Amino acid sequence: MSAAQKFIAKFTDIHPLPHIVTTISRLIADGESTMKDFEEVIKMDPVLVTRLLRLVNSPFYGLAQTVNSIGRAVAFLGMKNLHNLIVADALKSIFVTKDTKAAFSKKRLWLHSAAVSICSKMVAERIFGINGDDAFLCGILHDFGLLVEEQVEQQAFHGICTACESTADLLRLEQQKFSTDHCEIGYLMTLDWKMPVTVQKAIRDHHLLSESLLPSSLTGIIQISEYIAGQLSHTTLPNVSTQISPCLLEHLQNNIDEYNVLIEDLPEEMAKAQAIYG
Repeated sequence: MSAAQKFIAKFTDIHPLPHIVTTISRLIADGESTMKDFEEVIKMDPVLVTRLLRLVNSPFYGLAQTVNSIGRAVAFLGMKNLHNLIVADALKSIFVTKDTKAAFSKKRLWLHSAAVSICSKMVAERIFGINGDDAFLCGILHDFGLLVEEQVEQQAFHGICTACESTADLLRLEQQKFSTDHCEIGYLMTLDWKMPVTVQKAIRDHHLLSESLLPSSLTGIIQISEYIAGQLSHTTLPNVSTQISPCLLEHLQNNIDEYNVLIEDLPEEMAKAQAIYG
């Protein structure tokens, strides 16, 4: 068992992921799945049913008629939106725990992940004209390995967070202390959770500095969005600089007008997302 796998084994003993997350992920990966399959899974979770119907009938969507069936709600939201809602709900409860005054804060990590996820969806759709659902999901999950490390090796992890000044420092110190890092841990967890392959690879590589990284790839989008979030002070750790591949920085500079508009709209989009995901 690798060092990353040992972290995951210990973490899942503390916080087992709800079965519905992996079930929905499996259904999405299966091209033969139907809306009825999703409905059969969802109706077994009364809390999720209530949340789903409340969301679809909220002022955010402004529907003329009330949606009162699971099938119609799933059809309206779409399978990937539903998947993202379930993942966000499942993980949020793990983040919402009492924080200490240490450098690392679960609340700060959640706000960082939320900012990156929303920005990623915007970059995918506005800049590259592609569907942003996987980008949103990847943004929520990309730094989840940090939470695993904090839960399993709390004292050592907080020492790393206090010592690092950049994302490169963070990865180096993780490898020195744990013989793994949060990127590898997150990657292996998404393998277990049956997440899309592009999401798995982007989580594994989101700190990889490369001259050949395509801005429109999911890895490129996550790295761009994490950089933007860092510029707006939505960082994982206070006073830690976020590094970005040179080719992505060049892409940002070449398209600065479009990105300035996106950044101006980000607070409003985050407010909208809070209405959905909390």
